Amino acid sequence: MSESIAVVPVRGGMLPVGADEAVAEAGGVALLAGSGVAKAAPELPAVRVLTAELGAPAFRAWAAVLAPALAPYGAVLLPASPDGRDLAPRLAAELGRPLLAGATEIRGARVLVARRGGLLVEEVEVEGPYLATLQPGVRGAEPRSGEAEVTSLELSVDPDSRDPYVVEELPADPATMDLAESSRILAGGAGLSGAEDFELLARVAAALGAAPGATRVVTDQGWVPHERQIGTTGVTVDPDLYVTLGISGAVQHVAGLGTPRHVVSVNTDPSCPMMAMADLALVTDAPGLLRALARRLGVEDG
Repeated sequence: MSESIAVVPVRGGMLPVGADEAVAEAGGVALLAGSGVAKAAPELPAVRVLTAELGAPAFRAWAAVLAPALAPYGAVLLPASPDGRDLAPRLAAELGRPLLAGATEIRGARVLVARRGGLLVEEVEVEGPYLATLQPGVRGAEPRSGEAEVTSLELSVDPDSRDPYVVEELPADPATMDLAESSRILAGGAGLSGAEDFELLARVAAALGAAPGATRVVTDQGWVPHERQIGTTGVTVDPDLYVTLGISGAVQHVAGLGTPRHVVSVNTDPSCPMMAMADLALVTDAPGLLRALARRLGVEDG
């Protein structure tokens, strides 16, 4: 199969979650489309970058102008971010190719795809060119040395396009946003003492601009909704900062972590797996530290 390329939607120079992994999976070849693409290009682990300054999201129109530039590539990959999932089917329609959504690994003509909420992984053998969206947090990405070769494409979107247009962009609420999209997460485990502790954790997380998360044992108790569960039977995350309170680091939980940039772990057991992973490990009582944080942040009372 011919060369692969990653297509990365960019908003205001900001890369979506999973962009670095999609580029790494495509062998370091990327096409950045959107607004502020020149600013975003140096942040990727790429060897060759195409940029297309297309302005605000208009994915139907984007697909029409990007398709000719992507036609020579056998595999077109996108991060499975909200924008990536929106653009991918439109590109697939423009290119007349199948779309494999939720891939976890690309092996040329063989693609591993997550099914049933990640409980099953199916290997699909593809005949001919295809598109795929890659789940964030499944492979990580190593930084590349040296500068990428950057080529600017002179493309423009039809101003008369009937595409929906952006009226206003509202910042995401960390308390309710998809954990997979969160850059900062404060997560609690069995070391916290019950529903009241997790209500307090949610208030502390909000004060820190972080998303609240939990382990399976916590969601099984009903203290936290299932969509806040991190692990193989929950959400796979890949944050910049991951702070854990009372989480020992069971295999199914750690498997749901991508490559967090910084990990802080609070636990009374200094030898547990989560403490070994931590950049900063605090051997202390997790509920006590949570209450001290709440007092410092002024959110002790709900």
